[in-house]
Amino acid sequence: MKTSDFQYHLPKELIAQFPTQARTDSRLLVVDRNEGLADKRFPDIEQYFNPGDLLVMNNTRVIPARLFGRKSTGGQVEVLIERVLNEHDVLAQVRASKSPKVNSVLKFENNIQATVMGREDSFFNLKFDTAESVISILDNIGHIPLPPYIERSDQETDFERYQTVYADQPGAVAAPTAGLHFDDDLLERLKRKGINTAYVTLHVGAGTFQPVRVDSIDDHVMHHEWINVPQALVEKINQTKLAGHRVIAVGTTTVRSLETAALAGTLKPFSGDTNIFITPGFEFKVIDALITNFHLPESTLLMLVSALAGHKPMMQAYRHAVEQKYRFFSYGDAMLIC
Repeated sequence: MKTSDFQYHLPKELIAQFPTQARTDSRLLVVDRNEGLADKRFPDIEQYFNPGDLLVMNNTRVIPARLFGRKSTGGQVEVLIERVLNEHDVLAQVRASKSPKVNSVLKFENNIQATVMGREDSFFNLKFDTAESVISILDNIGHIPLPPYIERSDQETDFERYQTVYADQPGAVAAPTAGLHFDDDLLERLKRKGINTAYVTLHVGAGTFQPVRVDSIDDHVMHHEWINVPQALVEKINQTKLAGHRVIAVGTTTVRSLETAALAGTLKPFSGDTNIFITPGFEFKVIDALITNFHLPESTLLMLVSALAGHKPMMQAYRHAVEQKYRFFSYGDAMLIC
C-alpha cells in the first residue's frame, strides 16, 4: 500500500490544544466491525465490556523531558530527551542554530551541565555532570514535552493531564494517550462489573511523531522503543482467552507490546526493544479490541488501526469523525474498535 492511502483532510481547528475539563468528558466513536459506527460519550464504553474481559494498559510515565539552556558559546539550545540510558546518560534531540560539537558543554538552570559525548544518527549522547540522577534533574527543571501539533507552551496542568492516572514507570517522552480518558471512578466501576485490568510498559519515544517519508509503506523503517511484557501478564491473557473472554488493548502502544511478544507465534514474556510495524494484512495474535485516539494522517499509528478495523472502514470512520467535529490527537476524543 502507499502512504498516500492513509491521507485524510483535517481542519486545523479540530486539533485539540487542551484537555477536556474532566478526563471522561471526551466523546467516543465506536467502530463495531459488525454493526458499523456509533457516536457515544467515553463513559458509555462500559456497555461494550463483559465480565471476564481483560483491559491491558500501558503504565509508562511521561518524564519532563524537554530542557532549555545554552551552549558554552552562548547560543540557545533546546534538548528533548529520547531515552534515559542510566542515571547520568541520555539519548536526546538537540535543537540549536548550530549542532553542538563532541565534548562541548550544554548549560541549564540550577547550574546543571551536560557534556556532548557523541552522536547516534539524529540523536546526541549527553552525560549530565552531576551526582543527581537524570530523572531527578528533569523533575526539577524539565518541561512536559507536548507534541508538535499542540501549539503552546506546557502549563502546570499538563504535568497531571498529560499523564494517565495509573502511570508509575518513568521513561516516556509522549503519553499513551488512549489511557488519558480513564479516571479512578471509571476504573472502579469497571472493576465492580468484573472487568479485569493488567499492565505492559512501553516507553513512548519522540519517534512516535515521526512522519512516513516514503511512497510505499513497505519501505518505512520504524523507530525503536523499549517494552516489558511480564510473565504474570502472559498468564493472565492466556487465562482470559481460555475462558472465552476478550483482551482489549488500551492504546496502540499496548498493541505493539503484546503483538511483539507474540511474533514467534505464541505469547511469551518479553523485555527489550521493539520496532514492530503493524500494517493492513497483519495477523493479530493477542488483542481482540482496541481503545485509541485519532491519529495523524499518513502515520504508522493510522496504519496500525487500519490493520485491525480494515483500511476502508477506518478511513470512513475518520471522515465521519471530521464531519461530526470530533477532537483529534493527544488531547482529543477516543475511538473503540470492537
